[in-house]
Amino acid sequence: MKILAVDLGKARTGLAICDQGELLASPLEVVTEYNREKLARTVAEKAAAQGVGEIVVGLPRNMDGTEGESAQSARAFAAALESLTGLPVALRDERLTTVTAHSYLNDTNTRGKKRKAVVDAVAAVIILEEYLAYRKRRAGEEEA
Repeated sequence: MKILAVDLGKARTGLAICDQGELLASPLEVVTEYNREKLARTVAEKAAAQGVGEIVVGLPRNMDGTEGESAQSARAFAAALESLTGLPVALRDERLTTVTAHSYLNDTNTRGKKRKAVVDAVAAVIILEEYLAYRKRRAGEEEA
């Protein structure tokens, strides 16, 4: 099943998608939108256009595991997406995904405007990769 990942930001939101076999996560795009209602509609449209069966939204927890304002905003956004799309929407801890994305971009020597344009999509890929690994582990446990 195709799954869409969302790295929700205040201005830029990264999107990533996996293939039907849930093997490869790829960046889709970065959407620049401040209005959450418009953003939710845009993401819902992208999900429909890509034929996804599920959406995963990054949940920005604090380093101690608690949830602040950003996490509550992500939960509200996920609920709006679920309502708009009728698809299941999962939340996935996204602590350090942006830091990891910057590290990947350092390794590939991606700098300046190009870096700013792709970092959120790379963070969405990381969220999606972690979610796909979780799904595989869970499927393996159910078979055992």
